[in-house]
Amino acid sequence: MTAQVTTLPNGLRIVTETMPGVDSTAIGLWIEAGARHETATQNGVAHFLEHMAFKGTARRSALQIAEEIEDVGGYINAYTSREMTAYYARVLRADLALALDVIADIVLNPAFDTREIEVERSVILQEIGQALDTPDDIIFDWLQEAAYPNQPIGRSILGQSADVARYDAGDLRRFVAEHYGPGQMILSAAGAVDHDALVRLAEPLFAHLAPRPRPVAPAARFASGERRELRGLEQAHFALALEAPDYCAPDFYASQLFSAALGGGMSSRLFQRLREDRGLCYTVFAQSGAYCDTGMITVYAGTGADEIDALACLTIDEIKRAAEDMEDAEVARARAQMKAGLLMGLESPAQRAERLAKLLSIWGRVPDLSESVARIDAVDVAAVRAHAGQLLASGGLALALYGPIERAPYLASLSARLVA
Repeated sequence: MTAQVTTLPNGLRIVTETMPGVDSTAIGLWIEAGARHETATQNGVAHFLEHMAFKGTARRSALQIAEEIEDVGGYINAYTSREMTAYYARVLRADLALALDVIADIVLNPAFDTREIEVERSVILQEIGQALDTPDDIIFDWLQEAAYPNQPIGRSILGQSADVARYDAGDLRRFVAEHYGPGQMILSAAGAVDHDALVRLAEPLFAHLAPRPRPVAPAARFASGERRELRGLEQAHFALALEAPDYCAPDFYASQLFSAALGGGMSSRLFQRLREDRGLCYTVFAQSGAYCDTGMITVYAGTGADEIDALACLTIDEIKRAAEDMEDAEVARARAQMKAGLLMGLESPAQRAERLAKLLSIWGRVPDLSESVARIDAVDVAAVRAHAGQLLASGGLALALYGPIERAPYLASLSARLVA
């Protein structure tokens, strides 16, 4: 299974991968525009725009958009991230043309009806309220803000209620005009798909779009910051971040494997030390995420008011210890988990289509699967220890705390403990 790529004269990229034995197709349009491309007065517009795509076009009502896909047994959805917005569907082989037409219609021809904007504004405000009532959700927004203060990449994807309350059709159209050029679009499909046939279907829908300048998002600057929100909850929610490599950095995979060994599963150091040995928490994990110019290793745990100090200090101690005594077996286990996750994910047409779009966006090409596996296999325990040592040397931490956190340590003390 080899990916095929075609670039239209206006810059729109079409990438596909055929999966033999599969009768369905996952197809979507990935736009290289997300929350970090917004200005301070646009925060939340990208997400608002994603919602409005499903509220009707010149040809289809909101109900017709849903019915046309669901009448053939398919599904359609979308999401907004900090660097991309995606509109995607999954249908049977025979319904690919329909899915493509619907996706092109909602992205290129949204109606932005005034009444529908008001309805969806209410929905988004409810979504923001729900997030604020979900501690183990909102704490990651606060951590992002603490790590990248006063920067687009540090702002909430949903936006702030006061801003969402004032956006109108003009704000939405302005963001489309600035960021929805064909050069920022990737049409990706995987499963039961013929590349040349998809290109022929796509050309009349997208080839007329005029090329536009590609705006550049402001560079990210990781800054050690802290946010503490005292609330009478049952648990104290703890989230810690260290700056990690961007996804093109040489030590990207070392960072991924380090975070997996640190807190990627039940056998990980943090799970064994904090939960199994000490009983300090029910949930604890670490993960590594990346952007085009930065990244974060994030640790999260929920614990009691009396245990928060011990949990925070032990987390720092385990990060330090990993730089000294990370073992071959731990890295091998993390490597196996990472490869298995990659390969298992590729059994899904939807995940494969998303992977194609993201790789094409990052690298300008789709590396063969064997290349990705080889990069993972090339990371040994020495590289993981070295990466952990770099984290210690930088001393950069960001911290977010929420709940009964009166006894929680402050960022300054944790940073000092990290480099001591």
